[in-house]
Amino acid sequence: MAKNMNDLRDELIRMSGSDPVKCMSCGKCSATCPAYDEMEYHPHQFVNMIDRGNIEPLLESESIYRCLTCFACVDRCPRNVQPAKLIEAVRLVALREQGKNRLKADKVPEMLDSDIPQQAIVSAFRKYSK
Repeated sequence: MAKNMNDLRDELIRMSGSDPVKCMSCGKCSATCPAYDEMEYHPHQFVNMIDRGNIEPLLESESIYRCLTCFACVDRCPRNVQPAKLIEAVRLVALREQGKNRLKADKVPEMLDSDIPQQAIVSAFRKYSK
């Protein structure tokens, strides 16, 4: 199992283009995160867990769906670790597993309202479906 997690760690790093080894765990990314209170694992914890290869809890966490991908953490990181890109990579891995889709086409009509821009709907399909 450790080899699989190491392979997954390497794949996440490749997908995101981020280097979690550069993280000094200062917590600036988490301090600026607007979704901080909604997340079980915060941006600096994601980076640390990926660096250590402790990815299984992240794949099961609701935190990957709470991240707004606003890149506030990316702007704030003094070492350019890019936590949001790592979180997005974990989310993509989870979504690619069978049955992990978060948004189904038949649920969209009940979610629509006149204030939601069409771009947001398309973005949600890209993020939360295969």
